[in-house]
This record gives sequence, structure tokens and C-alpha cells, in this order.
Amino acid sequence: MGWMQGFPPPQEKLITQPDANYFSFPKLRWSVCHLREFLPTEQISRGLNAPIPLDYLVPADFAEMREQIDALNFMPMNSYKQMTWRESLDANYTDGMLIIHRGRVVYERYSGCLKEDGKHAIMSMTKSITGLLAEIMVAEGNLDDSLLVRDIIPEIGDSAFATATVRQVMDMTTGVQYSEDYSNPKADIWLYSAAASPLPKPKGYQGPDGYWEYLQQVKPAGKHGAEFHYKTINSDMLGWIISRISGKSVTELASDRLWRPMGAEQDAYQTVDGKGVPFAGGGISAGLRDLGRLGLVVLNEGVINGERLFPTEVVQKIRAGGDQDKFGDAFPTISNGSYTSQWWVFHNDHGAFAARGVHGQTIYIDPTAEMVIVRFASHPNAKNGVIDPTSLPAYQAVAEFLLTQ
Repeated sequence: MGWMQGFPPPQEKLITQPDANYFSFPKLRWSVCHLREFLPTEQISRGLNAPIPLDYLVPADFAEMREQIDALNFMPMNSYKQMTWRESLDANYTDGMLIIHRGRVVYERYSGCLKEDGKHAIMSMTKSITGLLAEIMVAEGNLDDSLLVRDIIPEIGDSAFATATVRQVMDMTTGVQYSEDYSNPKADIWLYSAAASPLPKPKGYQGPDGYWEYLQQVKPAGKHGAEFHYKTINSDMLGWIISRISGKSVTELASDRLWRPMGAEQDAYQTVDGKGVPFAGGGISAGLRDLGRLGLVVLNEGVINGERLFPTEVVQKIRAGGDQDKFGDAFPTISNGSYTSQWWVFHNDHGAFAARGVHGQTIYIDPTAEMVIVRFASHPNAKNGVIDPTSLPAYQAVAEFLLTQ
């Protein structure tokens, strides 16, 4: 659409800060690849070693496989009209798509703002990285998930988080007051965003300054451990916990435990608040192939390139899922699902589970098909429930096709 093109770009094609309209549609179709131009970030370093290349099908087979996958038909949820895989990519405003099967890349496509060497905002898939790091610390005996938050973070004071266990924070079964309705301008998410903004606070602002100050004033709503409620503040509480225990920021932990040892080809970056605290609930931007590597190491229960990065029980715990009774019916497109360690578990016949983010971000892992799908997207609707009907059946169709190969 010509956003930010020209020297200088025309006024009507500028996307700027601090008016913060850069995430409105259709501007977000450009902004998702350029977050560090709007907000300060902290690096997730891949280190100085050469990247470890992903394994690909030979070119002729790769081209044939892409044609076959593009032509696959599936039935979207609540529909009587079939759709092809290729049609679903456009329907979901896909910017990048990568499919890995039995350790080899069998499909790769870039569109929208994304190129091979680009990075894309992964939104709430960041939560799953935070949860993975926490689960590694639990498995290695460095974090006791039965402790109360106040046992680790005494500064939490009288916040509703104080009496929650670490596991309740990890599984988002805390009883805390927080609304994440993006369509409601008075929802808590916007108060949280104001607190977290790294830009100078407006004149007269009297709210909390930064993620952690906000967490210290969260009020109770319900009983800890009773129900799953998807609330981003749990992820930032978890980020604070693992940083306190490890003595490292979540960006350092992600670099040390994931990006460096898995042979990433690009640094990632993570947005920070005005005090330099990384946004553990949604701030990462990364390359498509590097999230493919992350999906591979999770699919292979901690192993990539012949090296073990973390114990097998980390992924076994995630794959087992959370309490389905507590999951409820808030996410009808995941009717039999659960949530644990900041990962979504589908409890389908293939044992699939996923990292998910608004506007269509996904790392979808199917152990039965030995398949990892990574999708970057910039769908105009933030809710995955709108996108799932043309996504989840498509993933299943690809899995079933790959099982025949």
C-alpha cells in the first residue's frame, strides 16, 4: 500500500509515533515488521557463532511439495464451502509461512511486509517463550512452582498476585482483576499499556510506571486456581519471577537457553517499558526460520542439531496440558482445549499444541505428523477465534497429507 515509501514518504503514507496509531489496520500490515522503529527494544542475541542451517528438501522436491500443499482442500469450521491452503493464506493476511516435516523444511513463503531476512512481531507467542523458560527452570530444580509469588517477589505487597502460586501464574488460573478486551477503550489492557509505555507520561498522569509497578496494584477477582482466564499480566508476573530467580532478564535467558544453542540465524528483539523491563507477555519480534528452530526443539523434546538444550520432561509437561475443566468455553474454536505453561493444548487425535498470538501468529506443533507450522500474519482482527475457522482445519489437512509422504 506504499506505507513509508519515498524520501520523504507522502504525509498520507506516514506511520508515526507517539500518536500510537501504528497498530491500527491497515497500518499494522507494515508495522508488524518494524516495531523497533516505534518502541525501544532489547536484543535477544544469537551470539557470534555461525548459524546452523535448517535442512530443506532438494529444490525440485521442494517446489513440487509447495504446489501440492497449496492445492490441498479443507473444510473451514461452520462452512459448507471448501477452501484451498493457498486461499487460506490470503484470507488470513499471512505474512510468512514455514512448514517443517520430519526435520526438513517442506514449505516456505513470504508476503506482506516480510522478507527472508526480516523480523515480525510474534505478539503473545512471547508468552510461550516465557513459559518455556520457566518450565525449564522447574525441570532443572531452580524454580519451585508450588511457592507463592510473595515468597519470591516480596515487593508484590498486597497485590492479588501475592497469594497465587507460581504454577497458577504459569497456567493463568490466578484470580486477578484484568480485562483484555481490545475493543473496549476502558479495558485494563489500555491502562496496562499506558503504564508500560516507554514514552514520557502525559501531563497529569498518576498511574503506575512500568510493568512491575502495575503488577503491584492488581486487585483480586475470583479464587486462585479455580478457573483459567487468559490475562497477559500473568506472563509479565512470570517474567519477573524467572528474572528474580535466575538473576537474568528474560531476553538474556532466551538468548542463553534458546537462541544461541539452537543455532539461530538472526538476533531477535523484545520491546521494553520505560524502566528497561522486557515485555514478557508479547514484546518479541523474530525471524520466521528461527521460530521454526524453536518449534523443532520443542517438537523434539529439547533436542536440536543433535544437542540437548533442556530436559525431556519440559515438553512432556506442556504436552500433557492443563485442567480441561478449568479451561471452560471462552474459546469455542478450541472446544476441548487446555492451557499450561503459557502454551495452548488442543487435546486432538494428533496431540497438537501451540504458541499463539493476536492477529494470527502461530507455532503449531503436531507430534503425530512430526510437523511444525510457523505463521506470521497481520489479520485486521486481533482475536484468533475469528481466524481459527480457516486455520486449524488447514493445519490438520496439511498434517494428514504429510503423514502420507
